[in-house]
Amino acid sequence: MYKTIIEPFKIKMVEPIAVTNEEQRIEFLEAAHYNPFQLDADSVMIDFLTDSGTSAMSAEQWSGIMRGDEAYAGSRSWQRMEEVVKKLTGFEFVLPTHQGRAAERIIYSALGGEGKTFISNTHFDTTRANIEFTGSEAIDIPIPEGTQPQSLHPFKGNMDVTKLRSIIEERGGESIGAVILTVTNNSGGGQPVSMSNAKDIRSICDEFDILFLLDCCRVAENAYFIREREDGYSELSYKQIAEQMFRLTDGAVMSAKKDGLVNMGGFLALKNKELAVECTNVLIITEGFSTYGGLSGRDMEAIAIGLEEVFDEKYLEYRMKSTKYLGDGLEAMGVPLLLPVGGHAVYIDAARFYPQIPAHEYPGQALACQLYLKGGIRAVEIGSVMFGKYDEQGELIPSPMELVRLAIPRRVYTQSHIEYVLEVFRDLKNEKNEISGYKITEEPRFLRHFTAHFEPLKGRV
Repeated sequence: MYKTIIEPFKIKMVEPIAVTNEEQRIEFLEAAHYNPFQLDADSVMIDFLTDSGTSAMSAEQWSGIMRGDEAYAGSRSWQRMEEVVKKLTGFEFVLPTHQGRAAERIIYSALGGEGKTFISNTHFDTTRANIEFTGSEAIDIPIPEGTQPQSLHPFKGNMDVTKLRSIIEERGGESIGAVILTVTNNSGGGQPVSMSNAKDIRSICDEFDILFLLDCCRVAENAYFIREREDGYSELSYKQIAEQMFRLTDGAVMSAKKDGLVNMGGFLALKNKELAVECTNVLIITEGFSTYGGLSGRDMEAIAIGLEEVFDEKYLEYRMKSTKYLGDGLEAMGVPLLLPVGGHAVYIDAARFYPQIPAHEYPGQALACQLYLKGGIRAVEIGSVMFGKYDEQGELIPSPMELVRLAIPRRVYTQSHIEYVLEVFRDLKNEKNEISGYKITEEPRFLRHFTAHFEPLKGRV
């Protein structure tokens, strides 16, 4: 068995990377108010900010784009996308949207409102924002191992079903807008969810007559872990495993910009006709007609093809092994990680990497800034900047974990890029005791990590 990971594709087109030096990056980061989201892409060398919409599309997808039917209503491209989504999810009603958060806005505006509660293994940032924007409450109940970075539980993305039952019994089933299972659990470190956990949730939702939704943007990657780690699934294909998980739920929200292998697009798929009609009305008002929903025909062609390609055995094996290669390299040099390594990203435990920086000085933001300054690598903080809240006195309620996510775009970077990232971390380790934290100088009410301004706390180690 050879150690070198061979990408199961050839490169036909290249895109230049702007190579910068540290002096330039100091100026760029200061101009961006020390927020990597505010950096121009041309000033970034390796972009691990997100795996959303950053995939390299295949030759077949680009061919599909040329076949795109741009008819306003009932286009051939829509029919192809609808057919693929229906076969995969098993749901009769499919609503195309321009991306996942549009689908979230539509479904949670229909289900939410004052007095409603939504329960998840871990809500992602846009999911939580769309829920809370309606006046509802979003509650996260990962299993205890899910917030223990060093735990090697094989399915740390699971929902705590004991807590689920307790919350429902306490608040009453009628107050629960929906139970949402995110696969893989992005905010929880990209950790997978077991099929048995999904079955347990289905049983509880049936008992209390509660809607069960799947946030399925990385469902193929989750299927990989189920086949590798859960008994009874080793003989099934990745697509068959994903289909089984969809059949346990009442509906699904997808940002196709992840496992759809496209740069833009998503969908909402539902079992219930009455709910689907209500959501379709909102879709038409805010996104577009029901057979394009904010997408061009060429986008829908690319999604239909991507949702087939993502379940290719060789692709998924390469995807998982290449992510693990980065994680293994970092772990070998003593960089503290959230373990085991997930599918789409490697998560650094910033609180342990910078133990001198307390949560209210945002160790994850400090590490994200240092990665950029030292190596031109753009990453994202997944900690108290993204998920911290304030109490009534204005004091920070920290996130359970202080992480930095290195989200790896699909089919974009080669092994030599990953080797470069490992070299940068070796330098960061050597000077980590000299780094201080940050303070927020400006922030919006919702999703502050996108646009907040920061300043470094100089001279404090």
